[in-house]
Amino acid sequence: MKRILVTGGAGYVGCVLVPKLLDAGYDVTVYDLMLFGDQGLTPHPRLKIVKGDLRDLFAYTKAVQGADAVIHLACISNDPSFELDPALSKAVNYDCFEPMVVASKQAGVKRFIYASTSSVYGVSDAPEVTEDHPLVPLTDYNKYKGMCEPLLFKHQSPEFTTVTIRPATVCGYSPRMRFDLSVNILTNHAIHNREILVFGGEQKRPNIHVDDISELYVYLLTVPAEKIAGEIFNAGYQNHTINELAVIVKKVVEEEMPELAPISIRRTETNDPRSYHVCSRKIAEKLNWKPKRTIEDAVRDLCRAIKAGKLPNSMTDDRYFNVKHLKLKKVA
Repeated sequence: MKRILVTGGAGYVGCVLVPKLLDAGYDVTVYDLMLFGDQGLTPHPRLKIVKGDLRDLFAYTKAVQGADAVIHLACISNDPSFELDPALSKAVNYDCFEPMVVASKQAGVKRFIYASTSSVYGVSDAPEVTEDHPLVPLTDYNKYKGMCEPLLFKHQSPEFTTVTIRPATVCGYSPRMRFDLSVNILTNHAIHNREILVFGGEQKRPNIHVDDISELYVYLLTVPAEKIAGEIFNAGYQNHTINELAVIVKKVVEEEMPELAPISIRRTETNDPRSYHVCSRKIAEKLNWKPKRTIEDAVRDLCRAIKAGKLPNSMTDDRYFNVKHLKLKKVA
């Protein structure tokens, strides 16, 4: 496989993934609506950027011609985004999914990698949530993410390898930064407010570094088809409560920016009960893959990016917060 199409390639994960694909020697096409612009992507002779909407099947079909593999990241992302317009989110995250898969297969794509989410598990007190755990989606976002999985596997064939990844909450620095994800939120507040506000605290949340999940997608292009065909894999690293995450963030920020110490932790109530302990043993055993980076690494990277001036106005600029930005853009 040589030519890769990445939907949502200008997004938070995409802007970390695309350079890794280029470094690995692939020709890359990014297909993205560009709601947040393409500033996170550096021009490259083997990079083609297509501004396109997943709901425009004709445009997608044209863009996917010649691709050997698709990495599907694009979606209206994170749960609160569905407050914007449930019909829009359903159309982007679910309605256009199977037509896009069919168009990819008809175009001769050999491998389709789908980024689902570990939030499909909703709430679980199981000590280890494995891939066969019942899905208990609490929001439209994770409901539609889960509903797409069987639609993809319907089209699995010897010529069309399909695999679903359920990533934990992603954290760490990206050129298209998001500060509406748990570790990133806590770090941003610690640096700028010298206080970490914890909503709830006892909820368990798995996390994974943005570089690790990006490297997994690159790796999946090389894994023998028989190891991944029709398979679902959790991809997480560390499972911590929100309280534990706050303590980690406090420690690392105080190390990186001692002038901010002491940073306080304040707790308040939450209306977000999602809690689950994701088990990633299957991907380690079947694919011999494990993340390399910790939550501490993610926090340290964010501290250094902010100190270097790479993330100006990180508390107030709408582009770092998906819901605020999409409301501002009046997306429809």
